[in-house]
Amino acid sequence: MTKEKVIFGAGCFWGVEAAFRKINGVAKTTCGYAGGHTDNPIYSDVCTGSTGHIEVVQVEYDPRQINFKTLLDTFWRCHNPTTQDRQGADIGSQYRSVIFFFTPEQKSAAEISKNEQNLSGYWRDPVVTKILPANLFYPAEEYHQCYFEKHGIG
Repeated sequence: MTKEKVIFGAGCFWGVEAAFRKINGVAKTTCGYAGGHTDNPIYSDVCTGSTGHIEVVQVEYDPRQINFKTLLDTFWRCHNPTTQDRQGADIGSQYRSVIFFFTPEQKSAAEISKNEQNLSGYWRDPVVTKILPANLFYPAEEYHQCYFEKHGIG
């Protein structure tokens, strides 16, 4: 199976991971941290905002089973991309909205999709989601992986 990856930041990674785990064609999801300026961040440091990292989910998928647009559609639906550094009650720079792409095709598709969101009339405010090249990804601690499943949360 040929797998591709993309990294999404859309608020607390527990709910984001749960949204993507349900999709046919998604081979693996991993909660983690990206976009910061320190090596090997841990949750307690990321929560302070001092590392610059974002709570993210790395999604590995089979492009023969699912197209990238479907992943983008899920991303837009699982959070409010118009709020800077906030998702619901979660406030802080670690909750900012971001798409980390791995390929030029992903970058282009993400930019088109973001533009479509802005033009859709669905959002009252402009979409603030950043679209950035993927670089270092640090998996979160094991207790964060599949958190909703481990705790019986639907």
